[in-house]
Amino acid sequence: MFDCYRRPLSALLLAAAMPALTAFAADKAKTKSTDDTTPSYEQPQPTVENLDLTMYQRIREEGLMHSHIMEYGSALADDIGPRLTGSPNMAKANAWTRDQLTAMGCVNAHLEDWGEFGMGWQQLNTWVRMTSPDTAVFIAQATPWSPSTNGPVSGEAIVVNIQNDADFDQYKGKLAGKIVLLGEMREVPPVDKALFERYTDKELEELAEYPTTYRGAADLQVRMRAYLQRYKMVDKIAQFLADEKAAAVIRPSRDGKNGGGSGGTIFDDNGAALGRQPYLADHKVKVPVVVMAIENYGRVYRLLQAHVPVSIEMDVETKFTGDHEHGFDTVAEIPGTDPKLKDEVVMVGGHLDSWIAGTGAADNGAGSIVAMEVMRILNTLGVKPRRTIRIALWSGEEEGLFGSRGYVKQHFGYAAPLTTPDQAALPEFMRKTGPLELKPEQKLLSGYFNVDNGSGKIRGVYLQENAAVAPIFAQWIAPLKDLGVTTLTMRNTGGTDHLSFDAVGIPGFQFIQDALDYESRVHHSNQDVYEHLQPDDLKQIATVEAIFVYNAAMRDQMLPRKPLPHPELRDQQTAPLENLFPGAVPDEKK
Repeated sequence: MFDCYRRPLSALLLAAAMPALTAFAADKAKTKSTDDTTPSYEQPQPTVENLDLTMYQRIREEGLMHSHIMEYGSALADDIGPRLTGSPNMAKANAWTRDQLTAMGCVNAHLEDWGEFGMGWQQLNTWVRMTSPDTAVFIAQATPWSPSTNGPVSGEAIVVNIQNDADFDQYKGKLAGKIVLLGEMREVPPVDKALFERYTDKELEELAEYPTTYRGAADLQVRMRAYLQRYKMVDKIAQFLADEKAAAVIRPSRDGKNGGGSGGTIFDDNGAALGRQPYLADHKVKVPVVVMAIENYGRVYRLLQAHVPVSIEMDVETKFTGDHEHGFDTVAEIPGTDPKLKDEVVMVGGHLDSWIAGTGAADNGAGSIVAMEVMRILNTLGVKPRRTIRIALWSGEEEGLFGSRGYVKQHFGYAAPLTTPDQAALPEFMRKTGPLELKPEQKLLSGYFNVDNGSGKIRGVYLQENAAVAPIFAQWIAPLKDLGVTTLTMRNTGGTDHLSFDAVGIPGFQFIQDALDYESRVHHSNQDVYEHLQPDDLKQIATVEAIFVYNAAMRDQMLPRKPLPHPELRDQQTAPLENLFPGAVPDEKK
């Protein structure tokens, strides 16, 4: 999962607000004329949802009592394994999901090309050991898109810490043939609280409250400035190490929530790779790079700080499979049957790609197998939806939501990033954009439902500041209270594929899920394996999501929408008011 930012109405608050919302809907019905040309999401919404509780029960029975989700989980994580975008395993996963969706009864199962990604790559073998002053075998893996050492290499270890341009000079002429420990040793806090967590009632109540102040805004600006500084430096560092002919690089593994990045856990995501876009041929990393468990890194680091010479031997065996690999999404459907609504669509999905240290079982194998199980449940029950139900399993999420953004661009709309020199120098996700350019299909998608927070059970929904959908979802979750689904929050949550839909004015939703050990130990780590999937939670997730998808496909109207985004106006909307102070002297610099 692409790292996320979250903000949060609970069912109780919504219940209290229902009279006002009902009155608003009634007033809207009186004042707004509707005809066949008005999209149903703009028409007055019913005050009472027509819920098929018999279908609720049928979905619950199939999803909870006759689940096949762990079979999907094992086939994906154990047999296919990690699924780095552009890799042979990603191609296997695309083909397997397409064929499984066909086998369960979906139609039009196919792969959609969202464009060129970059280099195909896979890790074949990696090992690292210390040969003096003692012998020790270390926990380490290659970082994605690392080149091979072309056989075992050995060398003297050296610590290199480059924070700015002035730091390069002290290492010139000193790195040839060396094994470089890149970065200082971090703190390793004790694990003094549980790494496996579930939401308490109090925490859910707090999550349901919408914050009127965001104290993290200043911290976010600080983090973004630090990110940009690292972003500009990382390619310089990579080229410097290659020019100095370093034999290989070792990175210390970062920490997880609650000190979970210890005990031999390694994280192999963007923070470990040496290069801002190492998957592109013109940004190819030229020195083999591994990420090492922090305890092993610490041993070597302390010895070097004590002026004890350390020798390291290592072998990084990797394989590149092409410089211009394309990315693909797996897409399939259950066709709609209502003559008036069958061209409208409800989507469900998650990202199929992963990092490589584990098998991508939780991130986001969990969301992928849940979406597949949703389609299996509905097919098994012989559901004939009024609207078409479409599943999409994305690739390229971990590198920047590439798969879902590409799909949305092709089908629904796009806001082109600005190409001025100052903007072109930034990562694309930070660039300003022009106005939205929408396509006809944008009016036909009712909503998109996404799972990408591990395998913890669903506790509610992030409404993504869509107030109009709140009374609808409040009624949908009322019969699911016994499954633990109680909370709705107006807050946004970020970092995954629903954002691609939200960005073009389509309702896109991510569910509130129990955290488990996802952020502490599993997310992007070598512990992201089948054993960290929770079977009962996954059954519950698939059941709840299947009910949401079914309800959206069967109701008379499409889901209501927020006002259409205008990204080109963001600077104008946040600019200080002009001519506010009567005593102000004009700024001569303007």
